[in-house]
Amino acid sequence: MADDSSQTPRPFDVQTVKYLIRLMGKHDLSEVDLSEGDQRIRLRRGPRGGLVMPAPTAYALPAPAAAPAAAAPAAAPKAEAPAAPQKQLIDIKSPTPGTFYSKPKPDADTYVRKGAKVTPTTVVCLIEAMKLFTEITADCTGVIAEILVENQQPVEYNQVLFRVDPTGG
Repeated sequence: MADDSSQTPRPFDVQTVKYLIRLMGKHDLSEVDLSEGDQRIRLRRGPRGGLVMPAPTAYALPAPAAAPAAAAPAAAPKAEAPAAPQKQLIDIKSPTPGTFYSKPKPDADTYVRKGAKVTPTTVVCLIEAMKLFTEITADCTGVIAEILVENQQPVEYNQVLFRVDPTGG
């Protein structure tokens, strides 16, 4: 029986935490709270205070609803005009909040640069959350068109880190 308990993951087991983080991203969970005996772990993702911010926006939108009816169609063509000639880019997003690292070690080269070709298995960066480093792969094929985050910058869940041109041009 000692062998069974040594193989059972504990709440603070690194593999368990990594697994839980992946599940949170895959199933769009915002919080996981586990306890075993006197040990407890709570994982949360997403911006803090997100419920406070939408309220002012909701109050601001109904008041000018009658006036912008004419302005909305005018604004839409302006937004579409520059977007039309742009290529359809694929976003690589952060699966968890944490710290973005563009290279595996401080003295190493970056994983990818603008113009680098990537495949679904290409590691493009690391995200460190709670002392766990997660390799982020491109999960697509193409060329890095934009890098939107600086090394060691904090990132939020679902924040776009890179944009990839799938046509390779």
